[in-house]
Amino acid sequence: MSGFLATQAWALSAFISDLQNFRSRCLIAAILPVLVFFPVSHQATATPLQPSLAPMLQMVMPSVVSITVRSEQTPSGEGLLIVPQEERSKSASREAAPVMHISQAVAAGVIVDAVNGYILTNNHVIENAVDINVMLADGSTYDSTVVGADRETDIAIIQIKAPGLIAAHLGDSAKLRVGDYVAAIGNPFGLGQTVTFGIVSALGRAELGVEGDQDIIQTDASLVPGNSGGALVNLDGELVGINSAIIAPSGSNIGIGFAIPSNTARGIVQQLIAHGEIRRGRLGVLVQDNNADFEKALGVNMSTGALVNDVISGSAGAAAGIKPGDVIIAVNDSPIKNAGELHARISSYLPKTLVKLSLLRPTGKVDLDATLSATLPEDQLPTPAEIEGRGLLESVTLDKLGSDFDAYGKVEGALVSALNDGSKAAAAGLTPGDVIISVNQQPTPTPQMVAELAQKQKTLVLLGIFRDGHRRFLIVK
Repeated sequence: MSGFLATQAWALSAFISDLQNFRSRCLIAAILPVLVFFPVSHQATATPLQPSLAPMLQMVMPSVVSITVRSEQTPSGEGLLIVPQEERSKSASREAAPVMHISQAVAAGVIVDAVNGYILTNNHVIENAVDINVMLADGSTYDSTVVGADRETDIAIIQIKAPGLIAAHLGDSAKLRVGDYVAAIGNPFGLGQTVTFGIVSALGRAELGVEGDQDIIQTDASLVPGNSGGALVNLDGELVGINSAIIAPSGSNIGIGFAIPSNTARGIVQQLIAHGEIRRGRLGVLVQDNNADFEKALGVNMSTGALVNDVISGSAGAAAGIKPGDVIIAVNDSPIKNAGELHARISSYLPKTLVKLSLLRPTGKVDLDATLSATLPEDQLPTPAEIEGRGLLESVTLDKLGSDFDAYGKVEGALVSALNDGSKAAAAGLTPGDVIISVNQQPTPTPQMVAELAQKQKTLVLLGIFRDGHRRFLIVK
């Protein structure tokens, strides 16, 4: 009997234990969804983080300034293909005698040295300035002085004395790709600091309203009057370009803007701060883009590079042994894709710099050493005698740009001394007194060069001209 009771007692104890375990499991099963539910429910009701440029811009915008310039200038013409973006007063009549007047322009700049107060902007912003006022992002204003300016790259450095400045971080513009996102920061129409957003539309654009070929950035980020000199930044907040110009046939933005690459600006800034001017090496060769047709005709087995059209006698290129028909493909073992890239690369070196040039000839690759000069031997340039234009520039008389003209010393080119009113050039808007500085994006320092390059074009020629202190394009067809 006692054994039976002991067995029953053990069974009852086991049953109670199992019941307690079952109740515990049920309780856990009931609580677990609640424990899981509350965190999930909390996440679902929280405001999700939205993608935004705000954190990056908060870091960058203090380094961008607004600039107001009062300048003394001669009224310029209308209808530019490439227009500077600062607002400028215009004269009502082109025939009236030029009258110097004071006008006010708005633009932007980027602080590149916080300790010394150096600000990077465009040359066309501060050119002929009477005074330049800088307003920081916090609203404080300062008078500034010009440290140096360079017309060829359209870059200038001004300086203010102010505490607590924040400098932009210069990025590597060579890493930009078509399609990369960029933001433009400027002072449109004097409204104050404003940001627009877009992508890199193209790279390597050349000779857009400034003297010489350049590796210009094209963007669809909206640029309007007042954006000149402002910052073009990537998504990391690095300065990759200085906004400089737009294509605006009607004077308004159509989604095509241009910026000077930060890598171009970096070297210019250093020289302007150190010397107040730019000291460029000169090779003394006239070049154009190589292409597949030239590759076949010349037998050089490469369709990229800079094709040498002519070599100026007595120049660094002539001394090195460069010949017309050579294709320059590298400078100091760094590849050259086109004529504009060669110009930019050579110009980045100081005079007396020894550079290694790699070029192609029908016999194969040749390496030459050239010591760059400071200037070109003017006495060896083609004859400066007055000549008649050819091809689409027929009935246009070209002359050497003399020291008695306002453009002398500012640009190199051929002076239009006369033209027939019924000529195609006149119909395109060319006028006596214009200086032709390029033909189809090739620099033209002499009348002979203008005539020769124009003669090769049968249907259309793109002229870069200098008029009333400004550069612009004209198309003759």
